[in-house]
Amino acid sequence: MDKNARIFVAGHRGMVGSAIVRRLLAAGYTDIVTQARAELDLTDSVAVSKFLADTRPDYIFMAAAKVGGIHANDTYRAEFLHQNLMIEANMVHGAWQAGINRMLFLGSSCIYPRDCPQPIREDYLLTGPLEQTNEAYAIAKIAGVKLCESYNRQYGTHYVSAMPTNLFGRNDNYDLQNSHVLPALIRKTHEAKVAGASELVVWGSGTPRREFLDVDDLADACVFMMERGIEGGLYNMGRGTDVTISELARTIMEIVGFSGRIVFDASKPDGTPRKLLNIDRLRELGWSPRISLEDGIREAYADFLARHQVAM
Repeated sequence: MDKNARIFVAGHRGMVGSAIVRRLLAAGYTDIVTQARAELDLTDSVAVSKFLADTRPDYIFMAAAKVGGIHANDTYRAEFLHQNLMIEANMVHGAWQAGINRMLFLGSSCIYPRDCPQPIREDYLLTGPLEQTNEAYAIAKIAGVKLCESYNRQYGTHYVSAMPTNLFGRNDNYDLQNSHVLPALIRKTHEAKVAGASELVVWGSGTPRREFLDVDDLADACVFMMERGIEGGLYNMGRGTDVTISELARTIMEIVGFSGRIVFDASKPDGTPRKLLNIDRLRELGWSPRISLEDGIREAYADFLARHQVAM
């Protein structure tokens, strides 16, 4: 990418979009276009098409989405499916109409079957049933992948799909009803520490294994792919290693400084037993993650404290 290229980051206020903006600025890109939701409703096809035709960015990072954890995904299935389908359909079609040929579409590792072989390769897509608790979101993201593939094949665009593993880091969502497991555990552990509690309640059995990637590593991978000129295809983005939820909780407890015991609430869902990505395709291009899980959690906890202005 030319340093003077016009780059639109959709979803710049979210955790992923804000990290991509930070990474682009650090790399010296000077023409970064952003739009808040109040300025541009991505579910409005007419507004999206007009904005893209008027702005004509050279590159688009498609980080906008309705996201949430297990509870939110399973409770608000209609909203997760409908809104994400609308956003990605409007963006892909609008970009093609405006003659914009370079886009990176961000999905999620939940697009893969619930019980597929581990680690998960890109060609395992659509080889088995999805995890039911986030099926609606997964179907929407699969549709986004297929939109990019279809426009590339029919119209010669260069839309790339990136599937991140579980993300965390600066500007995360710490709402206990709608957040993902790692930020939720940071908040619950901190609150248990401040309250002087003797135990930390963790959803599920603690045995599922999860992979986590710092969002700044993800942003680095996204910019890396655009700079390399990748013209299409599906790429996993992750660390290539995982931990159990129990191990994650104990790591967070150590970093936060909570010395109580863990109690697992087996009445709550575990979700997919394991979800580890094979990142060979990305490694072969020359990219690898740089931020360790422990260092990332320390930075995330510091960000949580700063944003919420809570006591240590």
